[in-house]
Amino acid sequence: MTSLTYLQFHIAFLIPAVMLMIATAFVSRAQLPDAVPQVGSGRTYWTGVAIITVVALVYTTPWDNYLIARGVWWYGDGSTVATIGYAPLGEYLFILVQPWLTALWLSHLSLPGSWPDTGRALRWRPRLAALGAATLVGLAGWRLLGTSATFYLGAILAWGAPVLALQWGVGAPQLWARKRLVTIGVAVPTTYLCVADRIAIELGIWVLAEEYTTGLTVAGLPVEEALFFLVTNIFVVQGLVLYRWVLDRRADNSVATLRLRAPDDEPGSA
Repeated sequence: MTSLTYLQFHIAFLIPAVMLMIATAFVSRAQLPDAVPQVGSGRTYWTGVAIITVVALVYTTPWDNYLIARGVWWYGDGSTVATIGYAPLGEYLFILVQPWLTALWLSHLSLPGSWPDTGRALRWRPRLAALGAATLVGLAGWRLLGTSATFYLGAILAWGAPVLALQWGVGAPQLWARKRLVTIGVAVPTTYLCVADRIAIELGIWVLAEEYTTGLTVAGLPVEEALFFLVTNIFVVQGLVLYRWVLDRRADNSVATLRLRAPDDEPGSA
């Protein structure tokens, strides 16, 4: 029996981090001038977080259950209390909590400058290049699936490639213009979750199969786990940045429409 259950892992690592992000959000907003917009300002941001959370649950659940059924990883004796399909309850809670943890961190950051011009000169070239990069990620993943030792690594890349293709194909120029925001938004929660995951593996809450992993580690953490947290946090951060871009673009279009209509609404106008 492990010294910590999956649900206790949530209580020890995820819930305190979420509470800290909520508490410090008030401080970070108070320190920024009113003229400096934050990523998480407004209720619509949290609507976007809710949407991404639902998408994450729907997209991840079949993949997660398949890998558990395949034996890529399993859980220590006594670490789980209930399962839905092949995955324990704590696994679904993790999928639900991670987007909110990352989104809460991202909401601390400011949104610099204006969005790049998306005219004809910028419309297709960066998006086509980004789609090519996502395709290469997917092809590499499918190739790695053919070898047992790289199966988990390949599963992450093949699973992540369609989402990267969608996000990069839609908003590569916008994401590149916000590369510092995206980098900081991804790096901090990824590092924290990697540390928490390393501790969970050490405690035996979950165990990765040697058969399906490369054996390569970073500070004792399997590279596959580090890649998983990197990819999933990229999904969340890029999704929220693009969601904000869509909202800003809609607002700009509304303002432009009102300006065009204004002369017709003036008294005495023909």
